[in-house]
Amino acid sequence: MSFTLAIVGRPNVGKSSLFNRLVGKRLALVDDQPGVTRDLREGAGRLGDLRFIVIDSAGLEMADDDSLQGRMRRLTERAVDEADICLFVIDARVGVTAADEYFAEILRRRARHVILAANKAEGRAGEDGAMEAFSLGLGEPLRISAEHGEGMDDLYRVLVPLSDAVEAARPAPVAAETDVDLTEAEAEAGEGAEDWRPSAARPLQLAVIGRPNAGKSTLINRIIGEDRLLTGPEAGITRDSISVTTDFMGTPMRIFDTAGMRKRARVTDKVEKLSVADGLRAVRFAEVVVVLLDVAIPFEQQDLRIADFAESEGRAVVVAANKWDLEDDKPHKLNELRASFEKLLPQLKGAPLVTVSARTGKGLDRLHAAVLKAHDVWNRRVSTAKLNRWLEAMTESHPPPAPGGRRIRLRYMTQVKTRPPAFIVKATHTDKLPDSYQRYLVNGLREDFDMPGTPIRLFFRDQGGDNPYRHKATKISQSGALSKHKNRQRPKGG
Repeated sequence: MSFTLAIVGRPNVGKSSLFNRLVGKRLALVDDQPGVTRDLREGAGRLGDLRFIVIDSAGLEMADDDSLQGRMRRLTERAVDEADICLFVIDARVGVTAADEYFAEILRRRARHVILAANKAEGRAGEDGAMEAFSLGLGEPLRISAEHGEGMDDLYRVLVPLSDAVEAARPAPVAAETDVDLTEAEAEAGEGAEDWRPSAARPLQLAVIGRPNAGKSTLINRIIGEDRLLTGPEAGITRDSISVTTDFMGTPMRIFDTAGMRKRARVTDKVEKLSVADGLRAVRFAEVVVVLLDVAIPFEQQDLRIADFAESEGRAVVVAANKWDLEDDKPHKLNELRASFEKLLPQLKGAPLVTVSARTGKGLDRLHAAVLKAHDVWNRRVSTAKLNRWLEAMTESHPPPAPGGRRIRLRYMTQVKTRPPAFIVKATHTDKLPDSYQRYLVNGLREDFDMPGTPIRLFFRDQGGDNPYRHKATKISQSGALSKHKNRQRPKGG
């Protein structure tokens, strides 16, 4: 990656559409209403032979207080300070506004290099606005259309010399964040890597999910040691699924911050629906999911749905109770949490339950250990020989039922994949095997092979009455029949 390009401008001028165009994916949420983007989102940009980090920022607002708009503005100004090049976008159909003039002055003072782009300039509707942009004093504006891909050649021609200048001024390459280039199928399969342990080349994929205002962004900021994500007392600040790469207590991780998930009936806003869908997609890319609870109101119905969704997607799950510093009677509350967890989430029996304070940072060591343990279990593999000895012992201890007098026989077992662990059992009359017996086997796998909390997939294949020695038996039978036939042909007394 040769340089960092920050896209800045007023709300609703098309910054996220341009970001998606440059990264070649629909990573950022796009909608007609202004102010959809609130956090900084980074991606791997590509334009011709140029490779760079592109940053989508919140719309610049004329606010400098501690309001949500003021905090969003400060986050965007930070991106301006850190970027090598700023792409200042205006709406050509609207023309230059007082806010554009105000922010152009800020960019002149703070940005290293500025490119001015008049977006939505396709057709005649944007001609006047594009010409008017000369008045901003930032050079000749590029006429582009992020939606239709027009003007990208012109942007490339302007970026090339600036890229060379940045490289000359910074000879030593700087490591930067990029989006993990993983398809959903690859993320789901998880097979093929020689070593599943986290590394700089393949960091552990961690998603933090929960209800609004549970403290997800605050927790991630505490983990990475900087105010990278927008936080505040307002519920539902995060809209995009923002991902950051960090070294969490010596473990390389890619952490996804997701939008708070409310009950479906309460989600009426279109952007919130898009945000929740984006969060669910982040769960599918994750390896370990941290379900973050508010310790004051833990295990509400929505918390249970969120945890169940993570389990149903086959992800390793860690449950973390946040705001632990505000709890007075900690021993009593911890016992209460554990009892509720076992009762309300039996499908996650044995999953780690840890207490943390995102505000103070206490409990992060427990969270780190729990994440690594869950990831280790999620990748666990058991040999076929051990599984079949275990299966024999389990069936001897508690034989399968015999519905209608027909004995169910579990003949053979093997593990077919990890991430999460999945097993196949070959048996007879599998359609008659009750769910209770399947749960008996799953619980036994958890206890005997130390796989607490992780989703376990158990599949049964009907082997019918197949006998592995059937062909040999047939040959013996045919040989015996032939011998009898010869004996019949032999003359008496011969």
